[in-house]
Amino acid sequence: MEEKANCPKCHKIGEKVKNITVKHMVSENLMGKVVDEETYYLCMNEDCDVVYYNLNNERVFYKEDVKVPIWFKKDANPKYICYCNQVTEQQIINAVLDDGAKNIKDIIRLTGAMKNAKCEINNPLGKCCSPFIQETINKALNSKK
Repeated sequence: MEEKANCPKCHKIGEKVKNITVKHMVSENLMGKVVDEETYYLCMNEDCDVVYYNLNNERVFYKEDVKVPIWFKKDANPKYICYCNQVTEQQIINAVLDDGAKNIKDIIRLTGAMKNAKCEINNPLGKCCSPFIQETINKALNSKK
């Protein structure tokens, strides 16, 4: 059974993230604090300023400790959806509303999202952004109705 860990600040269950992702996301001066043998989690609460924490909550990294804004956190600016190519939520919404994009293939063509993907080290979750692109497309399409 996979371990779950609650955020030390808001106590919500976080999303498990690979060490390599955390190492690439934290600022240079904090990289040495990311321990290889530890399991890290990303706090998914949009209101919480904790980004990463380990299983025992001994190591906690806050929004100011990471190199990029975390897209789902309330004050993220810019709000990247595709971190590998710096494609924002607004660019995807504009592609749907202004350029008629209807699917991920259209978004890739219009914005350059998902090209040269290195999600494991560029995306704060360490995963492909396609589900979040699809979520943003759906949001934009629903707003057109």
